[in-house]
Amino acid sequence: MDEKLKEAFYKIYEAEAKAALRLKIFAKKAEQEELPQIAKLFRVIGFSEEIHGERALRMLREIKDTESNLKESFQSETNVAGVAYDHFIELAENIGDIPASTIFSNSRDVEDGHAKLYKYAINHLIGERETNYYVCQVCGYVSDGVWPDTCPVCSAPREQFVEFK
Repeated sequence: MDEKLKEAFYKIYEAEAKAALRLKIFAKKAEQEELPQIAKLFRVIGFSEEIHGERALRMLREIKDTESNLKESFQSETNVAGVAYDHFIELAENIGDIPASTIFSNSRDVEDGHAKLYKYAINHLIGERETNYYVCQVCGYVSDGVWPDTCPVCSAPREQFVEFK
């Protein structure tokens, strides 16, 4: 693929991924404000943005077989947890911004957990194993098969977890 086209598709993918997340969060806020039709609009447009991002990924040939996707995801999580967040934590601590440092630390720890889940899946190809996951809505921690009483990363109570069956 032409390098300029490749760069354009990466920009589209990044922009659409950001838009989809932003709209999902906006929909949640509209629901909290009891504006269900606006929430639905945000969700619908967010879904449309996901389609645009997926099309860009397909053009970039970024979607591979599941084993390759697991390995890529593991590597990405490992890099983010081990490099990016450590830098962000150091930055926040040097500035003296404790809340930012806490968020970065929590996120790093959660990303490390994601990497472990991917590694387990790679080693055991969990396709045949059925499990439920529980995700902390405060920090994003993912528990595999056990609904924690409190989050081991941010200490959020059990009620802050969402179950994925």
